[in-house]
Amino acid sequence: MKNILVTGGCGFIGSHTVVELIGAGYEPIIIDNFSNSERSVLDGIKKITGRSVAFYEGSVEDKKLLTKIFNEHQIEGIIHFAAYKAVDESVKKPLMYYENNVSGLVTLLQAAEEHHVTSFVFSSSCTVYGEPDHLPITEVSPVKPAVSPYGATKQTGEIITRDTAHASQNLRAIALRYFNPIGAHPSAAIGELPHGVPANLVPFVTQAAAGWRKGLTVYGNDYDTPDGSNVRDYIHVVDLALAHIKALEHIARRSPGFYDFCNCGTGRGSSVLEVIKTFEDVTGQKLTYHIGPRRPGDIVQIYASVDKAKAMLGWETTRSLAEGLEDAWRWQQTLTKPS
Repeated sequence: MKNILVTGGCGFIGSHTVVELIGAGYEPIIIDNFSNSERSVLDGIKKITGRSVAFYEGSVEDKKLLTKIFNEHQIEGIIHFAAYKAVDESVKKPLMYYENNVSGLVTLLQAAEEHHVTSFVFSSSCTVYGEPDHLPITEVSPVKPAVSPYGATKQTGEIITRDTAHASQNLRAIALRYFNPIGAHPSAAIGELPHGVPANLVPFVTQAAAGWRKGLTVYGNDYDTPDGSNVRDYIHVVDLALAHIKALEHIARRSPGFYDFCNCGTGRGSSVLEVIKTFEDVTGQKLTYHIGPRRPGDIVQIYASVDKAKAMLGWETTRSLAEGLEDAWRWQQTLTKPS
C-alpha cells in the first residue's frame, strides 16, 4: 500500500481526495493547518471510510514538521492542495499568497527530493490561462499574464514543479488544472467549509438559501456572455478527486524526470445566473439576488477542453451541475450557522 502525503487534506478538494485514495487502496497521510478547513473533517472522513487517517497539524512551510512526517512514514507520493485560493483576496493580499503558495511549494519539493519521493501531483488552476482568446481552453492554449496574484502563483508553481521534476533522479510530476469544483460527498459527511464569507459561488448560494446570508450578489451582468454573467466550468468535487487517483496511476508508469499537465473540467460552461436557476429548480429553494459591480481579477468566461485528460489519464466527469448543486445543498443542511 503506497503512502501518499496529502497537504491541505482537510480542505474541500483534499478531503474528498483522501476518501477516494482510501477507496483505491492507498494510505493517505494528512498535513493541514486549518487556515481554511475544520478539524471536524477528520470525523467526516472516518464516517465515510470507517477508519482514521494519520494526521499532522501544521504548515508545509515548516520544514521540521515535514522532516518528522517523512521520517515516520515512507512517503512515496504527494498530492499538494495546501494553497490559498481566493482571487479577490489575492488582489488585496498578494504577498500572503506568494509566501504561502510559492515558498510553501519550494519547501515541500525540497523535502520531497531529500526523501526520494517518486510521485507529485500539483493542484493547479485554469487561472493559469488568463483571459482566453478562444473556447474551450485546451492545453496548447497560451498561458497569458495572470489577471490575479492567485493565478500568478499557480503559473509559478507549475514552472517550479516542472523544473524540479526535470532535474530530479526520482520525481515524476503532473499538474492538474482545475476548473470550478462544487458539490459535496453524497453522504453529506464532508463538503465545502469556507471560513467567513465564501469566495466561491456555490457555498454562497447554499448559505443564502439557508438564511445565513442576506441576499446574493451577481458580480456583473454586462459581460459578453449569453446572459451577461460570468461563465465557468463547474466540476463535481468527487469527479475531481478521482482525477488525482488517475494521475497517480499515470505517473507511476513514467520515468523519473517526467512532467505534464492537463485540464480537469467538464467541457461545458455555465453562467452564474444559470447556476442560480438550476439550484432553484433542483432544490425548490427561491433565491434573492441583486446585480453588483464587476470584481477585480474576474475572468469573463472560461471552460475546458477535456480531451487530453481522457486520452492521457482515462478520466472524465460523470456528475452533472444539478447533481453538484443537490449534493452541496444536502451538505449545507447538515451545518450549524456560526455564532
